[in-house]
Amino acid sequence: MEEIRLTQFSKGSGCGCKIAPSVLQEILGQHKLSPDGGKVLVGNNSADDAAVYELENGQCLISTTDFFTPIVDDAFTFGQIAAANALSDVWAMGGDPVFALAILGWPVGKLPTELASRIMEGARSKCAEVGVVIAGGHSIDIPEPVFGLSVNGFVQKTYLKRNSTPQHNDVLFISKPLGIGILSTAQKRGLLQSDEYAVLLQAITALNTQGAQWGKLTEVHAMTDITGFGLIGHLLEMLAETPLSAELNYTAIPLLDPVKKYTAQFVYPDNTMRNWSAFQGDVEGINGESLLTLCDPQTNGGLLVAVDADAADHFEQSFPVFRIGKIIASGEKKILIR
Repeated sequence: MEEIRLTQFSKGSGCGCKIAPSVLQEILGQHKLSPDGGKVLVGNNSADDAAVYELENGQCLISTTDFFTPIVDDAFTFGQIAAANALSDVWAMGGDPVFALAILGWPVGKLPTELASRIMEGARSKCAEVGVVIAGGHSIDIPEPVFGLSVNGFVQKTYLKRNSTPQHNDVLFISKPLGIGILSTAQKRGLLQSDEYAVLLQAITALNTQGAQWGKLTEVHAMTDITGFGLIGHLLEMLAETPLSAELNYTAIPLLDPVKKYTAQFVYPDNTMRNWSAFQGDVEGINGESLLTLCDPQTNGGLLVAVDADAADHFEQSFPVFRIGKIIASGEKKILIR
C-alpha cells in the first residue's frame, strides 16, 4: 500500500481540533444539566471530564466520549493515542474504565478501509493493556477521518474526584511534561526528527492509570487531565467555581525535550492562539515562550492535581510528578505566572 499520511486529511490534529471555548459556551449555554440531588452527580453544568451517575451501594458509573482527527500519520499509532486519550477521562475522575464503544468517521472514497482497521487494532491493543474491551460502536462516511471511544467506568462515590474542588494553599502537580501539540505540529509539517518523534510517542501514548490510585487519596482535593485547552485552560476550569486563584512557577513546569527548539522557530498549533484569545483576560505574567507552551493543546496530556499542602511533600516523593505551583487567595487575575 502506498504510504498515506493521515494528518494530511484533517484540518485539525488530536485535541487541537476541539471547538473553541467561547463557541462551545454558545452551543451549550441553554442545554446544561445541573445535578438536582438525584442520581446524576456530575453533569455538563461544569467543565468536568466525564458524567457520573450514582448506582447502588456507594458505586458510581462514569461515562465519557472523546474523539478527534488524526494527530499522527500511522494508523495503528493513531488508534492507540485516541484510546489512551479517551480512557484518561475516567482516570481523571478517580475511577477505573471497564469497557468502551468505538466512534469512527471514515472518508471511504478517499482512504482505504485497511487503514481504518489498523486504527481499530491500535485502539484495541491500548485498551487491552488495562483490561478494557471495545464491545461495539458506530461508524459513518464523512469527509475527514475521525476516531475515538465512548468509555464507561466505575468509582466508589467516596473516591470520586472533581476538577472544580481545589482548596486554598493546595499544591499543584502535573504528571507529564507539556508540548505535545507543538511536537505534533512539527511532525505534521515534516520537521520532527526520528528521535524527537520517539519522545512525542512516549508521552502521547502513556496511560494516566495513576488517576485511579490518586482518587483514593483524601489529600487529593481536585483532579483533571490536560487536553485541548492547554494547561492554562484546564487550570482555569479548576478555578472557575471557586473564589481562588493560582500561582505557577514557569521554570518548574516540565517541557518535552525538543519543545524549546520549536517554540524558538514559532512552530505551534493554530489553536494555541484560539486558547490564548479565550483565556488572556484571566492570566498575568505570560510571555512569548510561556504563551506557546501553557496554551498548547495537549492530546492525552498528563493529570493536573491539587494536593493538600501538608501532604504535598509525601505525594511528590511517592509518585513521578512535577510540582508547578499552588492555589492562592483570589487575586486580580485567576492565574499568575512567576
